[in-house]
Amino acid sequence: MAALEVVRIAALSDNYVWLVHDVQSGETMVVDPAEAAPVLAEADARGWRIGAIWNTHWHPDHTGGNAAIKAAHGAVVIAPAAEAAKIPTADRLVGEGDSVALGGHVATVIETPGHTAGHIAFHFADDASVFVGDTLFAMGCGRLFEGDAGQMFGNMQRLAALPPETVVYCAHEYTLSNGRYARVAEPGNAAIAKRLETVERQRAAGEPTVPTTIALELATNPFLRAATAAQLAERRAAKDAFRG
Repeated sequence: MAALEVVRIAALSDNYVWLVHDVQSGETMVVDPAEAAPVLAEADARGWRIGAIWNTHWHPDHTGGNAAIKAAHGAVVIAPAAEAAKIPTADRLVGEGDSVALGGHVATVIETPGHTAGHIAFHFADDASVFVGDTLFAMGCGRLFEGDAGQMFGNMQRLAALPPETVVYCAHEYTLSNGRYARVAEPGNAAIAKRLETVERQRAAGEPTVPTTIALELATNPFLRAATAAQLAERRAAKDAFRG
């Protein structure tokens, strides 16, 4: 089976929207469209029709493009069941263990509450890729707006258990600030120091720093590396207060 084609689209101030295309079937979906215009422009330029929208959570910077893309392409919106009331454009509601397909490529839904109460991720095991929304970031994790550190620690444990080659598609360009905090959290971690140097060069050149991989995060992400929920909570609070 041909690999999925994943296109990164910058949106708003620091969002990434992921346009995903299955070459074999010709089907296309989009993950967390922050806004419609750049997504529709990219799809039109490639001659792709967006058949589905996959939402990881309800926040407006992840669902803001739903209605317009749905109107323009007739896309079906697939969203977390626990957040149905907050995603009025939703057509299909999914939860833990459900399967969602793009052509012959099948993703499993993983419930990842913490950033929001009903947050989910989409894991394509056969394609070694996972779309994590605002749960796991490059060198960081999502803020705990509706959940707690215990939930986020559970999420980190589940994601850390994925094969190390798994490509992680997160929804924001936060790596520079995350990396600067990671250096403070683990000052003796040479892998963090080395990665931060690379990230600083990338951002100075205006280059994106994601996607990432589980292997890279296991080496350099202080939240994925947290040993306990209490340690994650401590690091999350420190990161929230960090100005670096």
